[in-house]
Amino acid sequence: MLRFSIVAGALVCLLVSLPLSAQEDSSNRETLGSIEVLDPALKDLIDPASPIEVLTTGYQWSEGPVWIKDKSVLLFSDVPQNKIHSWSPKTGHSIFMDPSGYEGKNGEKEPGSNGLMTDAQGRLIVCDHGNRRIYRVESDGSKTTLADKFKGKRFNSPNDLVIHSSGAIYFTDPPYGLRDETKRELDYCGVYRVGVDGEIALLIKELERPNGIALSPDEKTLYVAQSHRPAPIYNAYAVMPNGITAAKGKTIFNSLKYANQGDPGMPDGMCVDVQGNLWASGPGGILVISPAGKLLGRLMMGKPTANCAFGEDGSTLFITSSDRICRVQTKTKGLGF
Repeated sequence: MLRFSIVAGALVCLLVSLPLSAQEDSSNRETLGSIEVLDPALKDLIDPASPIEVLTTGYQWSEGPVWIKDKSVLLFSDVPQNKIHSWSPKTGHSIFMDPSGYEGKNGEKEPGSNGLMTDAQGRLIVCDHGNRRIYRVESDGSKTTLADKFKGKRFNSPNDLVIHSSGAIYFTDPPYGLRDETKRELDYCGVYRVGVDGEIALLIKELERPNGIALSPDEKTLYVAQSHRPAPIYNAYAVMPNGITAAKGKTIFNSLKYANQGDPGMPDGMCVDVQGNLWASGPGGILVISPAGKLLGRLMMGKPTANCAFGEDGSTLFITSSDRICRVQTKTKGLGF
């Protein structure tokens, strides 16, 4: 069942044990798109004939998917609609949190949550566009702000995050959530690290629009995607033993060719499999990029695609693509499974 509580004016749906029901029936589910093989190595990661299933639709801009292992539930944001939704193979769709970000009437352009992850204790960590912060959802449904300013200046609109095994949080801060960019307090779009002691460090400030972010399996490389038409790139940064990254990164893949030919979407959210391959949103849908930066293939979604995450037994890839939530079976597994 689901338990609801009112916290600071927010309706929060806390997931508790769900009763078992009949197995999910996907026989009549809509499928879409195709899988484009650009290198034979892709076939070791996914069957090109695998159907891309549509699980649920009706969102304005779906984002930030995260699989909650102990509840067998996918959570995801609808950023403009200011909600976190859930989808379960047992019970289907429900609202998890409303609002997920700004609680007033006249907020920013995108008032809701964006990127979502869980920490080692299973607590949800949220990028909050509307309040320009990173917060944690506590067991009672309350929200604890983890970061909202750097050197006294408010962030632009924290977009996506990844959590290191140490508990440190790495996140990107483009201005996409702001209604009026001229009111930015920071004159750059940074990539930051929040240490377990709460100290915030600026790692990267040279990217025009940093967006998706991920760590390699050995946590020695931080990947950052840039959603910026002149340079729709995926960069890799060396992570030092103290958790700080090298200021200068290496571009491992530039998707400008596909953007220029009109394929929908730009580099955005991404996840990493156990072999270190990037499954990254970008022009066309989801790009599968080897650790060496070779494009192995694309999952062609037909619409701009924001993000993806592994779930279920670890081999299912969930995809947030515009108004839809989709999934496809792979032959690999995501980190943490």
